[in-house]
Amino acid sequence: MTEFSPQDTAHMRRALDLAEQGRFSTSPNPRVGCVIARGGQIVGQGFHLQAGTPHAEVHALRQAGELARGATAYVTLEPCAHYGRTPPCAEALIAGGVGRVVAAMRDPNPQVAGKGFALLEAAGIATACGLLADEARELNRGFLSRIERGRPFVRIKTAASLDGKTALADGRSQWITGAAARADVQRLRAESCAVLTGIGTVLADDPQLNVRDFPTLRQPLRIVLDSRLRLSPAHRIAGDGGATLVITLVPDDGRFAVCPAVRVRTLPDDGSGRIHLAALLELLAAEEQIGELMVEAGATLAGEFLRQDLADEIVHYQAPKILGSDARNLFRLPENPAALSGSGIWHSRSVEMLGSDIKWTLRRA
Repeated sequence: MTEFSPQDTAHMRRALDLAEQGRFSTSPNPRVGCVIARGGQIVGQGFHLQAGTPHAEVHALRQAGELARGATAYVTLEPCAHYGRTPPCAEALIAGGVGRVVAAMRDPNPQVAGKGFALLEAAGIATACGLLADEARELNRGFLSRIERGRPFVRIKTAASLDGKTALADGRSQWITGAAARADVQRLRAESCAVLTGIGTVLADDPQLNVRDFPTLRQPLRIVLDSRLRLSPAHRIAGDGGATLVITLVPDDGRFAVCPAVRVRTLPDDGSGRIHLAALLELLAAEEQIGELMVEAGATLAGEFLRQDLADEIVHYQAPKILGSDARNLFRLPENPAALSGSGIWHSRSVEMLGSDIKWTLRRA
């Protein structure tokens, strides 16, 4: 087992901090940071900003220049070894003359998966892997879920009153939480590859589900589950010019020809007349390259993701308000919760105050 020095750990932590700066923009690529150091001195650093632009190693090598020769490169993910939209980073490190490469984790992408290390080692460069691996995996949970599980990392976002209600009995629900919580939701959307909702939410609230009042290089794909194709080009999620994918069970009738950013995809049902959620997640990973999926939906659809054990995280915002017993519930689930395959698997990850509201993040075991 490789032993790492405190200096190694400090440099890798800096690389992870750099990678975090690509949190809102790198998908479908992973978030990667790189530090090039000679002893305790950092001579080059960089992070990957957006797909199609130079990778973290290239930025760090450019900054280091000749000082990269014989230095150690710390990178949060195994350097790539294939030609995509940019050349292989392993070859760039070889050309830069680094003497050692330390990676936080191996890249499970079949196009890399050890090939980066093999290229480096064949060139006589020492390699080591596994430093702060857990932190690196957390940083790229969506990318890793897409590659390793063939489905996105699914986050359900919920907001409710103190008594667990999401709307009044007549459906009115806007502004349960305060401004700080709503701004935080914008950040969650910005880091997600896609935001998914159901047609019921669209018909009731006409949401846009885009990122507003927050600087971002890209907007998430909006996905509407609409089994009977009731969505209209007049709805904001279809007519505002942003990319929207409509998933339905009926043939596309061409109504969205006037909305060039809207695509309609017809899928088979799950045997009960509903969209097959597990098959949908596989499609989103394979064909849309969705790594992080945020679900902002009503009680029925959110409950289905829980019932079918398809959610990885719940981010719940709770406001100090009471809406009463006749108000609408957070999830629609079976009467016997023990019947849920995912019953009891949720663990608190963090709790924080946002203004007068509470943000509670839960993760699967």
